Amino acid sequence: VQLQASGGGLVQAGDSLRLSCAASGRSFSRYGMGWFRQAPGKEREFAAAITNGGSTNYADSVKGRFTISRDNAQKTVYLQMNSLKPEDTAVYTCAADREGSGPRIMDWYDYWGQGTLVTVSS
Repeated sequence: VQLQASGGGLVQAGDSLRLSCAASGRSFSRYGMGWFRQAPGKEREFAAAITNGGSTNYADSVKGRFTISRDNAQKTVYLQMNSLKPEDTAVYTCAADREGSGPRIMDWYDYWGQGTLVTVSS
């Protein structure tokens, strides 16, 4: 499975941005999908995940502002980010989990895409 993330950019605080992660392969609908982010000088952290059944899970820091969704026909997972804050500035990376559970733990993911940079100015 190959994952291609896109949609990052430079925005102002309070703006919205939608990230996309397109997957190759035939089994996309079986995978759990996650978004992780890494801010400058910090470790990568969990942001959001969606199971193969469509259940979602969010980090407390993004809950209520970010929405993860998936389109199995398009083999794409999205991260809608609203009310962006400067502290959301990070490289955002998508990942796929073969078990389908969309865990919060990085080590449980099997495939990773490259990151897309989101910069939020104050």
